[in-house]
Amino acid sequence: MTAGLAPASAIEPDDSPIYATDFIREMLRQTRALDSYGQWDGKPVPTILAGYVLSKEQKRALPTIGDPDELTLARVKAFHNAIAVLIEKECGQMAVPFVQITHEGFGRALITVGKLVVMDRTLRDVHRFGFESLSKMKSEADKHLAVALGVIGRFPEVAGM
Repeated sequence: MTAGLAPASAIEPDDSPIYATDFIREMLRQTRALDSYGQWDGKPVPTILAGYVLSKEQKRALPTIGDPDELTLARVKAFHNAIAVLIEKECGQMAVPFVQITHEGFGRALITVGKLVVMDRTLRDVHRFGFESLSKMKSEADKHLAVALGVIGRFPEVAGM
């Protein structure tokens, strides 16, 4: 097992239906966009997304002292970018993610549509960013997406619709 990656048994098998969902396909696009040197070329999807899966034991083993590494920060941004893309698909308006994280691993993630803040999330312990499974990651994203779309539905004029 590579440091920071979930064991193969924690990742869904290649033929899992989760890989056909819009969110996981978008996460794959966002993660591939981080790969400026082509290191993920030819790798299977579970391997590419393995960095988002951390067991409780793996999270506990990660130190919270020191700066979060660049790869973890990029994963946090990719997660919120994927949610923003799905919001755009649903409402037809540009959704803009903004992620601000201090060097201690605390911060905030916002997504705006027009002049409307549709998601406002406090981030803590970014050093330990990850989910128990891709299904749990998708469920978390679905919750944020549902709330964001509900806010847009309540205030369409502020969202520019």
